[in-house]
Amino acid sequence: MEASPTVTHTLEISDELRERLDDHLEDDETYEEFITELVAIYETEGVFLQEGYSE
Repeated sequence: MEASPTVTHTLEISDELRERLDDHLEDDETYEEFITELVAIYETEGVFLQEGYSE
């Protein structure tokens, strides 16, 4: 079975969100790496932890 080529998608984010992401990136970490880590945390924990948040 032949492997499918990777398809990339472009997401548009505001300048404010980009700046917030920049504040959390580690040295040489890409946005994709950071978002991948966030998704992994969400999948493991089921929710993102947010201080003072309750449903």
